[in-house]
Amino acid sequence: MQFNQVLENVTTYEAGKPIELVVREYGVNPKDVIKLASNENPYGTSPKVVAKIKDLVESMSVYPDDSMYELKEALSNKFDVTNKHVIIGSGSDQILEFCVHAKCEKGSKILMANTTFAMYEIYGKQTGAEIIKTKDDQHNLEEFSKLYKEHGADVIFLCLPNNPLGECLDRDDVYAFLETVDKETLIVVDGAYQEFAAFKDENKRIVPKDLIANFPNSIYLGTFSKAYGLGGMRVGYGIAQPEIINTFYKLRAPFNITTLTLAAAIEALKDEEFVTECITKNFEEMKRYEDYASSRGFEYIPSYTNFITIKFGDKFVSKTVAQKLLERGVIVRDLTGYRQNAIRITIGKNEQNTKVFEQLDEVLEKLK
Repeated sequence: MQFNQVLENVTTYEAGKPIELVVREYGVNPKDVIKLASNENPYGTSPKVVAKIKDLVESMSVYPDDSMYELKEALSNKFDVTNKHVIIGSGSDQILEFCVHAKCEKGSKILMANTTFAMYEIYGKQTGAEIIKTKDDQHNLEEFSKLYKEHGADVIFLCLPNNPLGECLDRDDVYAFLETVDKETLIVVDGAYQEFAAFKDENKRIVPKDLIANFPNSIYLGTFSKAYGLGGMRVGYGIAQPEIINTFYKLRAPFNITTLTLAAAIEALKDEEFVTECITKNFEEMKRYEDYASSRGFEYIPSYTNFITIKFGDKFVSKTVAQKLLERGVIVRDLTGYRQNAIRITIGKNEQNTKVFEQLDEVLEKLK
């Protein structure tokens, strides 16, 4: 059977290993599995969200409010914009897809960092667009500027902070670069981990209202999957000028998120105290990972997210380390697919992290 030829160059996104796989293949008790591969919130979601979903569980037979009025109003109030500036997606991934399909076709150009969220490239290649990457793995605005001057771009992706490495550019540097970008280029600022970056360093904070006011050709993407602990609910949002939002609605299918998802996101926004508590614990525990890496002579990337990237250099092979941990019921993300001899570990709860250190020490000792 013949399919669209552009799909021949598209790789399949590899998600983090599920707990069920570890239980099934390695016989690990599900209670003993520690899943720290997908950057989920280890503290779950707000108890208020759980209570709300329990109350509404019988409403799953009813379609959601497709205008998503209440959620849009809540986001509009949070970010001081109007609901005409907001679009809701099945995770922010869906809005990434809107960005590419609204702007790109065969021959279009997309500019991104060398090592960043894989779906930017996958969505781009689905349209036949040319992918232009920096040489530097991390975001390097000098390289972005050089490549933009040489090639131009229909879409620029900036992941702030960056997944899967964890670094984050300063807001003022980002804005200085954006001043040089043509108004016909769509600037996508992926803020999936912005809650963490803004908490750690105010200089990293991207304010959606300011971004889209200064750069009307930009869109800010946020998600409830990380800090709000709703990864399993799949809900994200985009904030942009109405012209962009209205165009994206032409790509959006009706009822693209569920009744329960909609209710969960609305309720989650009411409990910012829970989010702040989770983020505070995240950075307290991250310090333990930084100390662990330093004490064993491993390089790590200073992270502004809820995960940390630890590099093994020429000491160990990350794919082997990740596999050995997997067999012991500890799921981390091997970054070999991103051309990195490194593992990415979601920052878990205190007791989870303690077990990770113990298991990692045992694995590394056996691999010497």
